Amino acid sequence: MSTPYVLVERSGPIARVTLDRPERRNPLSLRMMREATAAIRDLGDDPSCGVVVVTGSGPALSAGHEIGEMIDRTLDEEREVFDTCVELMESIQAIRQPVIAEVQGHAIAAGCQLVATCDLAVAVDTARFGTPGVRIGLFCS
Repeated sequence: MSTPYVLVERSGPIARVTLDRPERRNPLSLRMMREATAAIRDLGDDPSCGVVVVTGSGPALSAGHEIGEMIDRTLDEEREVFDTCVELMESIQAIRQPVIAEVQGHAIAAGCQLVATCDLAVAVDTARFGTPGVRIGLFCS
C-alpha cells in the first residue's frame, strides 16, 4: 500500500488533518484532495470531534494544484480536478465542527483558497499567501 498523502491525528476532541507531501509543497493533486475530503467528512460524522485543524507538513501548507495534472489534459479531466477541489471546499464548509487553517508557510493558489474556506486561519508571521492565477483570470472558487 502506498504512503497516504493526508495524515489524521486525534488528541481528544481536536483532530489534525495534515497534507503530507512536503517535498512537493503539498500540492492539491486529485489524490490529495480526495484523501483530505474523506478525512474531513469522516471527522464531520464523528460526534467526539470538536474541532478540525488543517495544516501541511514542511515549508508550505499548500502550493496549490498539482500543475502536472493540468497539462495536456482533456476538458473533462480538467473539470475533474476542479470538481474534486469544489468537493473538498464544500466538505470543509458542511461539517458541524469549526475548521481552523494552521498556516506555517506558503499558501498559494488553491492552497490559499483552502485557507479562505476554513472558518478561521492562524498563521505564523512569515506565512505567505498568493493567488497568482487571478492575473490570467483564474481562481478556483
